[in-house]
Amino acid sequence: MMAESKAESSVDEEQKETYLYREKIKCSPEEEERLEKLHFWKIINVFRYYSVHVHERVNRAERQFFVLPLQHQMLLTDFIPNLNRIRKCIDHNQEVLQGVVQNCIHMFENMEYGEEVVQLQDDIRKIQPASTFDMDKLKSTIKQFVRDWSHMGKAERDACYQPIIDEIVEIFPKDICDPRQVRILVPGAGLGRLAWEIAKLGYACQGNEWSFFMLFSSNFVLNRCSEVNSRTLYPWIHQFSNNKQSADQTRPVHFPDVNPQSLPPNSDFSMVAGDFLEVYTEPCTWDCIATCFFIDTAHNVIDYIDTIWKILKPGGVWINLGPLLYHFESMANELSVELSYEDIKSVILKYGFKIEIEKESVPTTYTENDRSMLKYLYDCVFFVVRKPLDQFTPSGLPTTNGAVIQDSLKGPISERT
Repeated sequence: MMAESKAESSVDEEQKETYLYREKIKCSPEEEERLEKLHFWKIINVFRYYSVHVHERVNRAERQFFVLPLQHQMLLTDFIPNLNRIRKCIDHNQEVLQGVVQNCIHMFENMEYGEEVVQLQDDIRKIQPASTFDMDKLKSTIKQFVRDWSHMGKAERDACYQPIIDEIVEIFPKDICDPRQVRILVPGAGLGRLAWEIAKLGYACQGNEWSFFMLFSSNFVLNRCSEVNSRTLYPWIHQFSNNKQSADQTRPVHFPDVNPQSLPPNSDFSMVAGDFLEVYTEPCTWDCIATCFFIDTAHNVIDYIDTIWKILKPGGVWINLGPLLYHFESMANELSVELSYEDIKSVILKYGFKIEIEKESVPTTYTENDRSMLKYLYDCVFFVVRKPLDQFTPSGLPTTNGAVIQDSLKGPISERT
């Protein structure tokens, strides 16, 4: 009986934590601002620490090479020269990353991360060792430049973004509606290419992103890169396995493949920073929500569905393409509810959405190294669902308590409307 009571108590506590997961992270506005500033500078530090981190990986490869028997070393005449080429690429990447975070303290309209923040932590502006977790995020961000803004990423964009764009053009044809009056939201916008392409077609499009890694990088590309292929990164130097040729590691990638500031006159394009669930709370404001590789970033995907239902106008559409690789699944201290697509589809229908298009097998890659001996292929779901004109709010479904907009990027093409 005692064991059963303890088990029941443990279950009760777990349920309590689950129910209160959103409340647990709440704090005073002052404390929230302090923590956000610390996080801001922490991510800037990750960008600055890049070369130290990656050089150490190369140094380790060099140390291990010299442990080999001399006769083996003599067989590998290009091993050390290749490491030296990688070192030069690391230094070049660091220069680009320094440019990405330069002057970031003024990139948001309603939040300052300026010099006074130094008082929060005496050595906050000194380069500090960053966690492996954060360095992996930065390496992934570097590959996002390839996916979104290089010619090398075109095949991926055609597979992931083009089906969404094609549906938008089909649903909101320019010969019937004024695209400037069609409001389209792209949550999880990353480096902004999908939202930019939609705005290029004349639609009023806003991208939303939460990650400072992505926000710093998208701001850099959208507002500070106006010449085609004027920048270079070496995104594959971190990959020491599955290389067909040593030279594959040091292949350059040039970006941007288009001028991001070449949008038509009077284009309505913006990027807004903040948590999707907190920023977007005004009901019935969007004609279309386009999600690409996004819904699996949720702690609880039903929160996303709930918000999308509420902020779509009656008759509005939700277009989605992506897998279900739940981001928080393996994080011990994070809530993560991993639903199958069958479960998600059931919830979508219970909210009242009507399915217009559904494809359960759309093969795509994500930041793929096309020369690698190891490739991952996602078998994605693609669907278009509509909120009926005679929309209703299903009884008994959860509601999301929102907050005001946190931050907005500012610049010649990213002022929030």
